[in-house]
Amino acid sequence: MLRFALTASAMALTGCVYISVDKVDAGESSSPAAQAELPSPLPAHQLQNPWYKDASSRVASTQSPQNAKNVVLFVGDGMGISTITAARILAGQQAGNSGEENRLSFETFPETGLIKTYNVNSQTPDSAGTMSAMMTGVKTDISVFGVDEHVEADDCASAHGRELLSLLDIAELAGAATGVISTARLTHATPGATYAKTPNRDWEDDAELSDDARAEGCADIASQFLTHRHRLNTEFGTGMSDGIEVALGGGKRHFLPEGNEGGRRKDGRNLIDEWQSTYPNGVFVADAASLQTADRTPLLGLFSDSHMRYASQRSVADATQPSLPAMTRKALELLRGRDEGYLLIVEAGRIDHAHHAGNAANALNDTVELAAAVQVVMDETDPSDTLVLVTADHSHVFTMAGYPRRGNPILGKVVPAWSDEPMLDADGLPYTTLGYMNGRGFRDLGDEADADVAYRGAPNAGRKDLTDVDTTTIGYHQESLVPLGAETHGGEDVAVYARGPGARAVAGVNEQNLLFHVMLSATDWEQRAARRLVTRF
Repeated sequence: MLRFALTASAMALTGCVYISVDKVDAGESSSPAAQAELPSPLPAHQLQNPWYKDASSRVASTQSPQNAKNVVLFVGDGMGISTITAARILAGQQAGNSGEENRLSFETFPETGLIKTYNVNSQTPDSAGTMSAMMTGVKTDISVFGVDEHVEADDCASAHGRELLSLLDIAELAGAATGVISTARLTHATPGATYAKTPNRDWEDDAELSDDARAEGCADIASQFLTHRHRLNTEFGTGMSDGIEVALGGGKRHFLPEGNEGGRRKDGRNLIDEWQSTYPNGVFVADAASLQTADRTPLLGLFSDSHMRYASQRSVADATQPSLPAMTRKALELLRGRDEGYLLIVEAGRIDHAHHAGNAANALNDTVELAAAVQVVMDETDPSDTLVLVTADHSHVFTMAGYPRRGNPILGKVVPAWSDEPMLDADGLPYTTLGYMNGRGFRDLGDEADADVAYRGAPNAGRKDLTDVDTTTIGYHQESLVPLGAETHGGEDVAVYARGPGARAVAGVNEQNLLFHVMLSATDWEQRAARRLVTRF
Protein backbone atom coordinates (compact mmCIF):
# COMPACT_ATOMS: atom_id res chain seq x y z
CA MET A 1 0.00 0.00 0.00
CA LEU A 2 1.06 3.61 -0.46
CA ARG A 3 2.33 5.20 2.72
CA PHE A 4 0.59 8.49 3.59
CA ALA A 5 3.35 10.01 5.71
CA LEU A 6 5.97 12.63 4.96
CA THR A 7 9.11 13.70 6.71
CA ALA A 8 8.72 16.49 9.24
CA SER A 9 10.40 19.00 6.93
CA ALA A 10 8.18 18.09 3.98
CA MET A 11 5.06 18.18 6.16
CA ALA A 12 6.02 21.63 7.41
CA LEU A 13 6.63 22.84 3.88
CA THR A 14 3.33 21.59 2.49
CA GLY A 15 1.36 22.68 5.52
CA CYS A 16 -0.77 19.57 5.00
CA VAL A 17 -2.84 21.07 2.19
CA TYR A 18 -4.33 18.12 0.31
CA ILE A 19 -5.03 17.55 -3.38
CA SER A 20 -6.76 14.71 -5.21
CA VAL A 21 -4.57 12.31 -7.17
CA ASP A 22 -5.03 8.99 -8.89
CA LYS A 23 -3.74 6.20 -6.62
CA VAL A 24 -3.04 2.60 -7.57
CA ASP A 25 -2.50 0.08 -4.76
CA ALA A 26 1.08 -1.10 -5.04
CA GLY A 27 -0.03 -4.66 -4.39
CA GLU A 28 -2.76 -4.56 -7.04
CA SER A 29 -1.12 -2.92 -10.03
CA SER A 30 -3.81 -4.19 -12.39
CA SER A 31 -6.69 -2.60 -10.47
CA PRO A 32 -8.32 0.62 -11.72
CA ALA A 33 -6.98 3.91 -10.47
CA ALA A 34 -8.73 5.36 -7.43
CA GLN A 35 -8.77 8.87 -6.01
CA ALA A 36 -6.68 9.65 -2.95
CA GLU A 37 -6.11 12.82 -0.98
CA LEU A 38 -2.37 13.51 -0.73
CA PRO A 39 -0.45 16.50 0.63
CA SER A 40 0.42 19.04 -2.07
CA PRO A 41 4.13 19.68 -2.49
CA LEU A 42 3.45 23.42 -2.46
CA PRO A 43 3.75 25.32 0.83
CA ALA A 44 0.52 26.36 2.51
CA HIS A 45 1.32 30.09 2.33
CA GLN A 46 1.62 29.74 -1.44
CA LEU A 47 -1.58 27.74 -1.91
CA GLN A 48 -3.50 30.08 0.38
CA ASN A 49 -2.15 33.30 -1.07
CA PRO A 50 -5.06 35.35 -2.53
CA TRP A 51 -3.25 35.82 -5.85
CA TYR A 52 -2.74 32.06 -6.10
CA LYS A 53 -6.28 31.14 -5.11
CA ASP A 54 -7.92 33.60 -7.49
CA ALA A 55 -5.89 32.55 -10.53
CA SER A 56 -6.23 28.87 -9.71
CA SER A 57 -10.02 29.12 -9.55
CA ARG A 58 -10.17 31.08 -12.81
CA VAL A 59 -8.14 28.48 -14.67
CA ALA A 60 -10.10 25.63 -13.11
CA SER A 61 -13.27 27.02 -14.67
CA THR A 62 -11.84 27.03 -18.21
CA GLN A 63 -9.05 24.46 -18.29
CA SER A 64 -9.16 21.25 -20.29
CA PRO A 65 -8.13 17.88 -18.83
CA GLN A 66 -4.51 17.45 -17.78
CA ASN A 67 -3.02 16.03 -20.96
CA ALA A 68 0.06 18.13 -21.64
CA LYS A 69 3.17 16.00 -21.40
CA ASN A 70 5.51 18.93 -22.06
CA VAL A 71 5.45 22.70 -21.52
CA VAL A 72 7.56 25.33 -23.30
CA LEU A 73 7.45 28.93 -22.10
CA PHE A 74 9.05 31.67 -24.20
CA VAL A 75 9.59 35.06 -22.59
CA GLY A 76 10.57 38.00 -24.75
CA ASP A 77 12.00 40.28 -22.09
CA GLY A 78 10.52 43.72 -22.74
CA MET A 79 8.62 42.46 -25.80
CA GLY A 80 5.62 44.76 -25.68
CA ILE A 81 2.97 44.83 -28.40
CA SER A 82 4.60 47.75 -30.24
CA THR A 83 7.83 45.73 -30.31
CA ILE A 84 6.01 42.72 -31.79
CA THR A 85 4.32 44.87 -34.42
CA ALA A 86 7.55 46.57 -35.47
CA ALA A 87 9.47 43.26 -35.47
CA ARG A 88 6.76 41.65 -37.60
CA ILE A 89 7.18 44.44 -40.17
CA LEU A 90 10.98 44.29 -40.01
CA ALA A 91 10.99 40.53 -40.60
CA GLY A 92 8.65 40.96 -43.56
CA GLN A 93 10.81 43.69 -45.04
CA GLN A 94 13.94 41.59 -44.52
CA ALA A 95 12.18 38.95 -46.65
CA GLY A 96 11.60 41.50 -49.41
CA ASN A 97 7.96 42.32 -48.70
CA SER A 98 6.22 45.47 -47.50
CA GLY A 99 6.14 43.95 -44.01
CA GLU A 100 2.74 44.82 -42.62
CA GLU A 101 1.12 41.62 -43.89
CA ASN A 102 3.76 39.44 -42.28
CA ARG A 103 3.18 37.26 -39.21
CA LEU A 104 5.79 36.11 -36.74
CA SER A 105 5.73 32.39 -35.97
CA PHE A 106 3.85 32.67 -32.70
CA GLU A 107 1.25 35.00 -34.19
CA THR A 108 -0.23 31.92 -35.86
CA PHE A 109 -1.09 30.36 -32.49
CA PRO A 110 -4.81 29.72 -32.01
CA GLU A 111 -5.17 31.47 -28.65
CA THR A 112 -4.21 35.00 -27.64
CA GLY A 113 -4.76 37.01 -24.47
CA LEU A 114 -3.61 40.11 -22.64
CA ILE A 115 -1.60 40.08 -19.44
CA LYS A 116 -1.55 42.74 -16.70
CA THR A 117 2.07 43.12 -15.59
CA TYR A 118 2.09 45.38 -12.53
CA ASN A 119 3.93 44.24 -9.41
CA VAL A 120 2.19 44.25 -6.03
CA ASN A 121 3.94 47.49 -5.07
CA SER A 122 4.73 48.99 -8.48
CA GLN A 123 2.46 50.20 -11.28
CA THR A 124 5.24 49.73 -13.85
CA PRO A 125 7.06 46.47 -13.13
CA ASP A 126 10.50 44.94 -13.40
CA SER A 127 11.54 41.51 -14.66
CA ALA A 128 12.02 40.02 -11.20
CA GLY A 129 8.49 40.46 -9.92
CA THR A 130 6.91 39.66 -13.28
CA MET A 131 8.80 36.44 -13.94
CA SER A 132 8.24 35.40 -10.35
CA ALA A 133 4.50 35.74 -10.94
CA MET A 134 4.71 33.51 -14.01
CA MET A 135 6.82 30.94 -12.17
CA THR A 136 4.99 30.74 -8.83
CA GLY A 137 1.38 31.74 -9.45
CA VAL A 138 1.73 34.57 -6.91
CA LYS A 139 2.27 38.24 -7.70
CA THR A 140 5.05 39.82 -5.67
CA ASP A 141 7.02 43.04 -5.27
CA ILE A 142 9.39 44.73 -7.65
CA SER A 143 13.06 43.51 -7.54
CA VAL A 144 12.38 40.21 -5.71
CA PHE A 145 11.59 36.72 -6.98
CA GLY A 146 10.68 33.30 -5.66
CA VAL A 147 9.18 34.90 -2.54
CA ASP A 148 5.80 36.46 -1.84
CA GLU A 149 4.86 40.11 -1.39
CA HIS A 150 5.33 40.02 2.38
CA VAL A 151 9.12 40.25 2.10
CA GLU A 152 11.09 43.47 2.48
CA ALA A 153 13.46 44.21 -0.39
CA ASP A 154 17.12 43.65 0.56
CA ASP A 155 16.05 42.10 3.89
CA CYS A 156 17.27 38.53 4.01
CA ALA A 157 15.50 37.70 7.28
CA SER A 158 12.12 38.76 5.89
CA ALA A 159 12.41 36.18 3.09
CA HIS A 160 12.78 33.19 5.42
CA GLY A 161 9.54 31.22 5.36
CA ARG A 162 8.16 33.24 2.47
CA GLU A 163 9.81 31.17 -0.28
CA LEU A 164 7.59 29.77 -3.04
CA LEU A 165 7.92 26.68 -5.20
CA SER A 166 8.41 27.51 -8.87
CA LEU A 167 6.98 25.63 -11.81
CA LEU A 168 10.50 24.32 -12.45
CA ASP A 169 10.69 23.06 -8.84
CA ILE A 170 7.37 21.25 -9.28
CA ALA A 171 8.42 19.74 -12.62
CA GLU A 172 11.59 18.41 -10.99
CA LEU A 173 9.59 16.91 -8.11
CA ALA A 174 7.29 15.28 -10.67
CA GLY A 175 10.24 13.60 -12.39
CA ALA A 176 10.06 15.73 -15.53
CA ALA A 177 13.16 17.02 -17.29
CA THR A 178 13.83 20.75 -17.06
CA GLY A 179 15.72 23.32 -19.08
CA VAL A 180 16.44 27.05 -18.82
CA ILE A 181 17.81 29.12 -21.70
CA SER A 182 18.56 32.83 -21.78
CA THR A 183 20.56 35.26 -23.88
CA ALA A 184 21.03 37.21 -20.63
CA ARG A 185 23.05 36.02 -17.64
CA LEU A 186 21.67 32.79 -16.17
CA THR A 187 21.66 34.59 -12.82
CA HIS A 188 19.66 37.53 -14.16
CA ALA A 189 16.09 38.13 -12.98
CA THR A 190 14.14 36.17 -15.59
CA PRO A 191 16.13 32.92 -15.66
CA GLY A 192 17.00 33.28 -11.97
CA ALA A 193 13.33 33.29 -11.02
CA THR A 194 12.96 29.75 -12.36
CA TYR A 195 15.21 28.20 -9.68
CA ALA A 196 16.22 30.77 -7.01
CA LYS A 197 14.55 32.68 -4.15
CA THR A 198 15.81 36.13 -3.20
CA PRO A 199 14.74 39.49 -1.74
CA ASN A 200 17.21 41.22 -4.05
CA ARG A 201 17.56 40.41 -7.74
CA ASP A 202 21.06 41.94 -7.79
CA TRP A 203 22.54 39.28 -5.50
CA GLU A 204 23.90 37.39 -8.51
CA ASP A 205 27.12 36.42 -6.73
CA ASP A 206 28.39 36.60 -3.15
CA ALA A 207 30.19 39.90 -3.74
CA GLU A 208 26.79 41.58 -4.02
CA LEU A 209 25.43 40.22 -0.73
CA SER A 210 25.17 42.66 2.16
CA ASP A 211 26.86 41.80 5.45
CA ASP A 212 23.44 41.30 7.00
CA ALA A 213 22.42 38.94 4.20
CA ARG A 214 25.51 36.81 4.76
CA ALA A 215 24.95 36.75 8.50
CA GLU A 216 21.33 35.74 8.07
CA GLY A 217 22.14 32.88 5.70
CA CYS A 218 20.96 34.21 2.34
CA ALA A 219 22.67 32.63 -0.65
CA ASP A 220 23.57 34.39 -3.88
CA ILE A 221 21.73 33.43 -7.05
CA ALA A 222 24.65 31.64 -8.76
CA SER A 223 25.21 29.42 -5.73
CA GLN A 224 21.48 28.70 -5.62
CA PHE A 225 21.74 27.42 -9.18
CA LEU A 226 24.47 25.03 -8.07
CA THR A 227 22.55 23.79 -5.02
CA HIS A 228 19.09 23.62 -6.60
CA ARG A 229 18.99 19.81 -6.72
CA HIS A 230 20.37 19.52 -3.18
CA ARG A 231 17.75 21.95 -1.85
CA LEU A 232 14.85 20.00 -3.31
CA ASN A 233 16.25 16.67 -2.16
CA THR A 234 16.86 18.03 1.34
CA GLU A 235 13.36 19.45 1.63
CA PHE A 236 11.47 16.61 -0.06
CA GLY A 237 13.65 13.53 0.14
CA THR A 238 16.64 11.96 -1.55
CA GLY A 239 16.13 11.33 -5.23
CA MET A 240 13.15 13.63 -5.69
CA SER A 241 15.17 15.86 -8.04
CA ASP A 242 17.90 14.90 -10.47
CA GLY A 243 18.80 18.52 -11.21
CA ILE A 244 18.22 20.91 -14.10
CA GLU A 245 19.07 18.98 -17.24
CA VAL A 246 19.90 21.91 -19.55
CA ALA A 247 20.99 25.45 -18.61
CA LEU A 248 22.35 27.75 -21.32
CA GLY A 249 23.14 31.46 -21.24
CA GLY A 250 25.63 34.06 -20.13
CA GLY A 251 26.98 35.20 -16.78
CA LYS A 252 30.18 33.20 -16.32
CA ARG A 253 31.65 35.92 -14.11
CA HIS A 254 29.19 35.14 -11.30
CA PHE A 255 30.35 31.51 -11.19
CA LEU A 256 34.09 32.24 -10.98
CA PRO A 257 36.34 33.66 -8.26
CA GLU A 258 38.08 36.99 -8.59
CA GLY A 259 41.20 36.76 -10.74
CA ASN A 260 39.82 33.88 -12.81
CA GLU A 261 38.61 34.95 -16.29
CA GLY A 262 36.89 38.06 -14.99
CA GLY A 263 35.25 36.29 -12.08
CA ARG A 264 33.58 38.34 -9.38
CA ARG A 265 33.15 35.91 -6.51
CA LYS A 266 34.89 36.91 -3.28
CA ASP A 267 34.45 33.55 -1.56
CA GLY A 268 37.10 31.92 -3.77
CA ARG A 269 34.65 29.36 -5.12
CA ASN A 270 34.68 28.16 -8.71
CA LEU A 271 31.07 27.12 -9.21
CA ILE A 272 31.76 25.69 -12.67
CA ASP A 273 34.28 23.25 -11.17
CA GLU A 274 31.84 22.50 -8.35
CA TRP A 275 29.06 21.84 -10.88
CA GLN A 276 31.31 19.40 -12.75
CA SER A 277 32.14 17.64 -9.48
CA THR A 278 28.44 17.46 -8.58
CA TYR A 279 27.61 16.09 -12.03
CA PRO A 280 30.66 14.04 -13.08
CA ASN A 281 28.89 12.88 -16.24
CA GLY A 282 27.70 16.37 -17.08
CA VAL A 283 28.89 18.46 -20.02
CA PHE A 284 30.08 22.06 -19.71
CA VAL A 285 30.33 24.11 -22.91
CA ALA A 286 31.49 27.66 -23.56
CA ASP A 287 30.99 28.20 -27.29
CA ALA A 288 28.69 27.40 -30.20
CA ALA A 289 30.84 24.60 -31.60
CA SER A 290 30.94 22.75 -28.26
CA LEU A 291 27.20 23.14 -27.84
CA GLN A 292 26.58 21.58 -31.22
CA THR A 293 28.45 18.39 -30.27
CA ALA A 294 27.03 18.06 -26.72
CA ASP A 295 25.20 14.74 -26.56
CA ARG A 296 24.00 14.21 -22.99
CA THR A 297 22.64 15.84 -19.88
CA PRO A 298 23.12 17.55 -17.57
CA LEU A 299 24.39 20.30 -19.84
CA LEU A 300 25.63 23.68 -18.64
CA GLY A 301 26.60 26.33 -21.17
CA LEU A 302 28.00 29.72 -20.19
CA PHE A 303 28.87 31.61 -23.35
CA SER A 304 29.94 35.01 -22.04
CA ASP A 305 31.15 36.76 -18.90
CA SER A 306 28.00 38.88 -18.70
CA HIS A 307 25.02 38.87 -21.04
CA MET A 308 25.36 37.16 -24.40
CA ARG A 309 25.81 39.38 -27.42
CA TYR A 310 22.91 40.73 -29.46
CA ALA A 311 21.39 38.56 -32.18
CA SER A 312 22.89 40.78 -34.87
CA GLN A 313 26.34 40.02 -33.44
CA ARG A 314 25.73 36.31 -32.94
CA SER A 315 24.42 35.79 -36.49
CA VAL A 316 27.70 36.63 -38.27
CA ALA A 317 29.77 33.85 -39.81
CA ASP A 318 32.59 33.84 -37.25
CA ALA A 319 30.41 34.19 -34.12
CA THR A 320 31.43 32.00 -31.20
CA GLN A 321 28.18 32.39 -29.26
CA PRO A 322 25.19 30.27 -30.34
CA SER A 323 21.90 31.63 -31.60
CA LEU A 324 18.71 31.32 -29.59
CA PRO A 325 17.25 28.85 -32.14
CA ALA A 326 20.41 26.72 -31.87
CA MET A 327 20.19 26.64 -28.07
CA THR A 328 16.48 25.81 -28.24
CA ARG A 329 17.04 23.02 -30.75
CA LYS A 330 19.79 21.46 -28.62
CA ALA A 331 17.61 21.63 -25.50
CA LEU A 332 14.74 19.88 -27.28
CA GLU A 333 17.11 17.22 -28.59
CA LEU A 334 18.30 16.43 -25.06
CA LEU A 335 15.02 16.82 -23.15
CA ARG A 336 12.40 15.16 -25.30
CA GLY A 337 13.52 11.58 -24.65
CA ARG A 338 12.22 11.70 -21.07
CA ASP A 339 9.03 9.64 -20.67
CA GLU A 340 7.91 11.95 -17.89
CA GLY A 341 7.97 14.96 -20.20
CA TYR A 342 9.82 18.23 -19.87
CA LEU A 343 9.58 21.90 -18.99
CA LEU A 344 11.65 24.27 -21.14
CA ILE A 345 11.87 27.99 -20.41
CA VAL A 346 13.45 30.22 -23.06
CA GLU A 347 14.19 33.92 -22.58
CA ALA A 348 15.18 36.40 -25.27
CA GLY A 349 16.76 38.69 -22.71
CA ARG A 350 18.48 41.16 -24.97
CA ILE A 351 15.29 42.62 -26.41
CA ASP A 352 15.02 44.41 -23.09
CA HIS A 353 18.63 45.57 -23.07
CA ALA A 354 18.45 47.06 -26.55
CA HIS A 355 15.35 49.00 -25.57
CA HIS A 356 17.02 50.28 -22.41
CA ALA A 357 19.84 51.55 -24.64
CA GLY A 358 17.31 53.19 -26.98
CA ASN A 359 18.31 51.00 -29.92
CA ALA A 360 15.24 49.72 -31.77
CA ALA A 361 17.19 47.84 -34.44
CA ASN A 362 18.71 45.38 -31.99
CA ALA A 363 15.47 45.04 -30.01
CA LEU A 364 13.59 44.10 -33.17
CA ASN A 365 16.29 41.73 -34.46
CA ASP A 366 16.31 39.90 -31.13
CA THR A 367 12.53 39.64 -31.33
CA VAL A 368 12.80 38.14 -34.81
CA GLU A 369 15.35 35.68 -33.41
CA LEU A 370 12.89 34.71 -30.67
CA ALA A 371 10.27 34.05 -33.34
CA ALA A 372 12.76 31.76 -35.10
CA ALA A 373 13.32 29.85 -31.85
CA VAL A 374 9.56 29.48 -31.45
CA GLN A 375 9.43 28.08 -34.98
CA VAL A 376 11.95 25.41 -33.94
CA VAL A 377 9.58 24.30 -31.18
CA MET A 378 6.58 24.44 -33.52
CA ASP A 379 8.40 22.21 -36.01
CA GLU A 380 9.69 19.70 -33.46
CA THR A 381 6.79 19.28 -31.03
CA ASP A 382 3.28 17.89 -31.25
CA PRO A 383 0.51 20.36 -30.31
CA SER A 384 -1.53 17.47 -28.95
CA ASP A 385 0.88 16.90 -26.05
CA THR A 386 2.98 20.08 -25.76
CA LEU A 387 1.69 23.39 -24.42
CA VAL A 388 3.66 26.35 -25.81
CA LEU A 389 3.25 29.88 -24.45
CA VAL A 390 4.92 33.00 -25.84
CA THR A 391 4.70 36.18 -23.79
CA ALA A 392 6.63 39.10 -22.32
CA ASP A 393 7.37 40.04 -18.74
CA HIS A 394 6.70 43.73 -19.41
CA SER A 395 6.81 46.32 -22.17
CA HIS A 396 8.89 49.45 -22.87
CA VAL A 397 8.11 53.10 -23.61
CA PHE A 398 8.58 52.35 -27.29
CA THR A 399 6.25 53.88 -29.85
CA MET A 400 5.35 53.47 -33.52
CA ALA A 401 3.62 56.45 -35.11
CA GLY A 402 3.71 59.27 -37.67
CA TYR A 403 1.60 58.13 -40.69
CA PRO A 404 4.30 56.38 -42.73
CA ARG A 405 3.17 54.87 -46.02
CA ARG A 406 2.71 51.11 -46.23
CA GLY A 407 6.06 49.44 -46.83
CA ASN A 408 8.02 52.39 -45.46
CA PRO A 409 11.20 51.04 -43.81
CA ILE A 410 10.18 50.43 -40.22
CA LEU A 411 13.52 51.83 -39.01
CA GLY A 412 13.34 54.76 -41.40
CA LYS A 413 12.03 58.30 -41.41
CA VAL A 414 8.32 58.83 -41.90
CA VAL A 415 7.40 59.16 -45.58
CA PRO A 416 3.61 59.43 -46.10
CA ALA A 417 1.48 57.91 -48.85
CA TRP A 418 0.91 61.31 -50.46
CA SER A 419 4.58 62.30 -50.87
CA ASP A 420 8.01 60.95 -51.77
CA GLU A 421 9.70 63.15 -49.16
CA PRO A 422 9.94 62.65 -45.40
CA MET A 423 7.34 64.40 -43.31
CA LEU A 424 8.62 67.36 -41.30
CA ASP A 425 7.75 68.48 -37.81
CA ALA A 426 6.79 72.01 -36.73
CA ASP A 427 10.48 72.95 -36.75
CA GLY A 428 10.99 71.63 -40.27
CA LEU A 429 12.86 68.47 -39.22
CA PRO A 430 12.23 64.88 -40.40
CA TYR A 431 11.40 62.25 -37.81
CA THR A 432 11.33 58.46 -37.51
CA THR A 433 8.44 56.03 -37.18
CA LEU A 434 9.96 54.53 -34.03
CA GLY A 435 10.91 56.41 -30.90
CA TYR A 436 11.13 56.36 -27.12
CA MET A 437 9.32 58.44 -24.54
CA ASN A 438 12.42 58.54 -22.34
CA GLY A 439 16.01 57.31 -22.28
CA ARG A 440 19.49 58.18 -23.47
CA GLY A 441 18.30 59.59 -26.78
CA PHE A 442 19.94 60.09 -30.16
CA ARG A 443 23.07 58.20 -31.17
CA ASP A 444 24.30 57.76 -34.74
CA LEU A 445 26.72 54.85 -34.36
CA GLY A 446 26.54 53.53 -37.92
CA ASP A 447 27.42 49.84 -38.09
CA GLU A 448 28.14 49.51 -34.36
CA ALA A 449 26.07 46.46 -33.41
CA ASP A 450 26.68 46.62 -29.66
CA ALA A 451 23.78 48.69 -28.34
CA ASP A 452 25.48 49.01 -24.97
CA VAL A 453 28.00 51.47 -26.44
CA ALA A 454 25.20 54.02 -25.95
CA TYR A 455 26.07 54.16 -22.26
CA ARG A 456 29.27 55.98 -23.07
CA GLY A 457 28.62 59.68 -22.77
CA ALA A 458 25.71 61.67 -21.39
CA PRO A 459 22.04 61.34 -22.40
CA ASN A 460 21.23 63.21 -25.60
CA ALA A 461 17.45 63.63 -25.51
CA GLY A 462 15.29 65.92 -27.61
CA ARG A 463 14.89 66.58 -31.33
CA LYS A 464 17.84 66.36 -33.71
CA ASP A 465 18.28 67.14 -37.38
CA LEU A 466 18.07 63.71 -39.05
CA THR A 467 18.18 65.02 -42.61
CA ASP A 468 21.54 63.42 -43.40
CA VAL A 469 21.34 60.54 -40.90
CA ASP A 470 20.68 56.94 -42.03
CA THR A 471 18.28 55.83 -39.31
CA THR A 472 18.06 52.26 -40.67
CA THR A 473 21.57 51.25 -39.55
CA ILE A 474 22.04 48.81 -36.68
CA GLY A 475 23.83 51.49 -34.67
CA TYR A 476 21.15 54.16 -34.86
CA HIS A 477 19.55 54.98 -31.50
CA GLN A 478 16.19 56.71 -31.65
CA GLU A 479 15.42 60.09 -30.17
CA SER A 480 13.78 60.29 -26.74
CA LEU A 481 11.76 62.96 -24.99
CA VAL A 482 12.82 62.71 -21.33
CA PRO A 483 16.58 62.39 -20.69
CA LEU A 484 17.41 59.44 -18.45
CA GLY A 485 20.42 57.23 -17.84
CA ALA A 486 18.47 54.37 -19.44
CA GLU A 487 15.07 54.02 -21.07
CA THR A 488 12.43 52.56 -18.77
CA HIS A 489 9.89 49.78 -18.83
CA GLY A 490 6.28 50.47 -19.78
CA GLY A 491 3.29 49.57 -17.66
CA GLU A 492 0.67 48.57 -20.23
CA ASP A 493 -0.57 45.04 -20.83
CA VAL A 494 1.48 42.57 -22.87
CA ALA A 495 0.27 39.77 -25.09
CA VAL A 496 0.37 36.02 -24.58
CA TYR A 497 0.09 33.50 -27.43
CA ALA A 498 -0.71 29.85 -26.74
CA ARG A 499 -0.83 26.53 -28.57
CA GLY A 500 -1.51 23.05 -27.23
CA PRO A 501 -3.36 21.48 -24.29
CA GLY A 502 -4.83 24.14 -22.00
CA ALA A 503 -4.12 27.01 -24.41
CA ARG A 504 -7.69 28.27 -24.29
CA ALA A 505 -7.25 29.41 -20.68
CA VAL A 506 -5.07 32.39 -21.71
CA ALA A 507 -7.94 34.14 -23.51
CA GLY A 508 -9.14 37.48 -22.17
CA VAL A 509 -7.39 40.00 -19.94
CA ASN A 510 -5.66 38.28 -17.05
CA GLU A 511 -3.27 38.82 -14.19
CA GLN A 512 0.26 37.70 -15.00
CA ASN A 513 0.36 35.03 -12.30
CA LEU A 514 -2.45 33.21 -14.12
CA LEU A 515 0.11 31.87 -16.61
CA PHE A 516 1.64 29.65 -13.93
CA HIS A 517 -1.77 28.10 -13.32
CA VAL A 518 -2.40 27.62 -17.04
CA MET A 519 0.85 25.64 -17.31
CA LEU A 520 0.44 23.72 -14.06
CA SER A 521 -3.19 22.81 -14.71
CA ALA A 522 -2.39 21.61 -18.23
CA THR A 523 -0.10 18.94 -16.72
CA ASP A 524 -0.37 16.42 -13.90
CA TRP A 525 2.92 17.54 -12.36
CA GLU A 526 1.52 18.62 -9.01
CA GLN A 527 -0.30 15.31 -8.63
CA ARG A 528 2.73 13.31 -9.73
CA ALA A 529 4.94 15.18 -7.29
CA ALA A 530 2.51 14.42 -4.47
CA ARG A 531 2.41 10.75 -5.47
CA ARG A 532 6.21 10.52 -5.57
CA LEU A 533 6.45 12.19 -2.17
CA VAL A 534 4.29 9.64 -0.36
CA THR A 535 6.02 6.66 -1.96
CA ARG A 536 9.41 7.85 -0.71
CA PHE A 537 8.62 8.11 3.00
